[in-house]
Amino acid sequence: MLCVNTAFTSFIPRKPTCVFSSKSTTPISCTLQGTVAEPKSTAAAEPLLLNAVRGVEVERPPVWLMRQAGRYMKSYQTICEKYPSFRERSENVDLVVEISLQPWHVFKPDGVILFSDILTPLSGMNIPFDIVKGKGPVIFDPIHTDAQVNQVREFVPEESVPYVGEALTILRKEVNDKAAVLGFVGAPFTLASYVVEGGSSKNFSKIKRLAFSESKILHSLLQKFTTSMARYIQYQADNGAQAVQIFDSWATELSPVDFEEFSLPYLKQIIDTVKKSHPNLPLILYASGSGGLLERLALTGVDVVSLDWTVDMADGRRRLGPNIAVQGNVDPGVLFGSKEFITDRINDTVRKAGRGKHILNLGHGIKVGTPEENVAHFFEVAKSVRY
Repeated sequence: MLCVNTAFTSFIPRKPTCVFSSKSTTPISCTLQGTVAEPKSTAAAEPLLLNAVRGVEVERPPVWLMRQAGRYMKSYQTICEKYPSFRERSENVDLVVEISLQPWHVFKPDGVILFSDILTPLSGMNIPFDIVKGKGPVIFDPIHTDAQVNQVREFVPEESVPYVGEALTILRKEVNDKAAVLGFVGAPFTLASYVVEGGSSKNFSKIKRLAFSESKILHSLLQKFTTSMARYIQYQADNGAQAVQIFDSWATELSPVDFEEFSLPYLKQIIDTVKKSHPNLPLILYASGSGGLLERLALTGVDVVSLDWTVDMADGRRRLGPNIAVQGNVDPGVLFGSKEFITDRINDTVRKAGRGKHILNLGHGIKVGTPEENVAHFFEVAKSVRY
């Protein structure tokens, strides 16, 4: 059953009222009867996700799933058969809109995220790349020298990725504030990791060699990504994104002291820049395996920290404090379990997150092969939860 995490909010618990499935003794949801420290008034015109992030009183946590538009859906697989190139699918306005809306039409999540990739800006920065089926990202000319960094152009999204702005504008009209439209970008260190390593990596030896032996080169590259990603977030917001998630997937390969040099200051710079021009735009930060860095993630100034499943939600909430919203953090593998098991994990996560300032999500993207009916059950249960 759900209850409020008293470490986060001053809640006086009373007996909860629970709703049970006709086929199980496991509660689908529980309504909390109690009092909380004076919530802000409800603003019904805004999407639920935005209200939750801003601390407005909401009846339940909003829910969306990372990679909710993707390979687990049969409708997406059909598109892949016709358009086998990922870049074609992610750089064509009509396809981007269609794929982004596939989970919206089926599950009605509270967030509709743009179908794209964090590497999409690279071509516009004079960094040729491709995303190859079965292999992933491939950087054709990995960057290791100062001369190569000098050839990297700052990103001008209006010129390089106009289809992103067009797609976001259409998504806003299609969704019509019934959910929040989400954009996203890659963080500087994660983008640098790809272009230095030449693609994905298991040990990150090349970027660490650059960081620890020729740090000036890496800092120059990180600054170009920082300026470019701040501009990209602003562009997405100007064209319809109502919140933007920053993915720093590989920053957790750094020790805390190295995170403070090679990631934290650049994240702060992006967030400070965006907040000056778009002070009301919620910014979400996700870094997989971030348990050792949570307090440092909070120092970036983001509105939401997205937790992966290796962090206990109650511990994460306590460590981040009451002023930052949290997102997550159900293990994606849970969606391979029984419906009762999925229900239990949703309720456990919501209970530990406490009342308000929580976006229910997975701790990582949906895995390939996840049963669509289990995803449907996840959304059904999540949307039936009541505080």
